This record gives sequence, structure tokens and C-alpha cells, in this order.
Amino acid sequence: MNAMQSWGRIVVGIDGSAVSVAALVAAARIARATGARVDAVACWSVPAALALPYALGTVDFEGGARKVLENAVVAAFGGDTPDHVTARLVQGLPRQVLLEASDGADMLVLGRRGHGGFPGLVVGSVSQACIAHARCPVLVMNPEDFPEGAARNGLPDPL
Repeated sequence: MNAMQSWGRIVVGIDGSAVSVAALVAAARIARATGARVDAVACWSVPAALALPYALGTVDFEGGARKVLENAVVAAFGGDTPDHVTARLVQGLPRQVLLEASDGADMLVLGRRGHGGFPGLVVGSVSQACIAHARCPVLVMNPEDFPEGAARNGLPDPL
């Protein structure tokens, strides 16, 4: 892709973490510069051990994930979500949902949440799977790049 072509779609994985909100802000800024649309994706699934309580209606995984997605969009943009940003909720496991969403995308943006003994060197399993198998370039945002509780306008501009 050359600099004269506009992009079509940037997918962002949303999990409710501060770094996924930062990834959404970064993706929106990249989209503004490239003419792309942003597809903010959160997912939900029912753990096998909780299938019965879910079936009985005592646990609302979908509603919880919807709230996470809504809160992330509000945290990223306040009440002024850009027209080129859409949010959607998909049932499935994160790595599967994001890999499917990467098909036809120009970029997949994720926040790094990996935990381990070497801070800054560990990438979580979802990010690792996406880096290895996504059908587009993957940008992984480091939490260290975004101070905890940074306001949306105070986040470093990735451009």
C-alpha cells in the first residue's frame, strides 16, 4: 500500500483495560490520518463451567461485555465519538474473533496485557496469536507508553 491510497478499516480489540482504550484512541488518530474507519471489537463467551447459570439467566456475560465496550468508547472519546468509529460486540473467544475481524482489515491494534517476569518483553496469548496469524499488520500498544488514568486528550499522539 502506498502513501496515496486511503485505508479501509482498522480493527481494535477492546477488553476494558486502560491500554485497550489507549489503543482505541491511537487507532482513531491513525484512521484520521489514513482515511480509515475504526472497528472497535469486544467479545464475550460463556465458560463451560457457567453454562447452566447463564442458561438460567443468572449471569449476563453479553451484557457485561456490552458495558465494557460502551465504557471504553466513552473513556476514549467522551460523548463525542468520531463518525469514523463504530463499536460492535461479537460472541466468541478473543483470539478467534480478532483473527476473523483481521480479514480484510488494514491494521489490527491491540493493547499488550501480558504478565511475566520480564516487564516489557511479555506479550499476552491473544496478542501473540494475533501477531502470528492475523491477516493484516498488527500494532501492539505497550501499557508503559500510557500513564495510568491518562485523560483521552493527554495520551501521547502516535503520529
